[in-house]
Amino acid sequence: MNIVLPLEQMTIGDKIRTMEILWDDLCQHSDQLQSPGWHGDVLADRERNMLAGEASFVDWQTAKKRIRESLS
Repeated sequence: MNIVLPLEQMTIGDKIRTMEILWDDLCQHSDQLQSPGWHGDVLADRERNMLAGEASFVDWQTAKKRIRESLS
């Protein structure tokens, strides 16, 4: 199936609504999705770092600010 969307003509709101519709549909069929093997490896590494006291955390507001700054 080849789906073509008029991305150039869509507003940001249209694009976000489209992504939300797709995400909602994927969530309803999550039992059919399989995470790649490397996801488990990354999670295990992060848990080891956390248990060893080597992980650092920031609040969500700080994380969003850092993400925005890295994109500008």
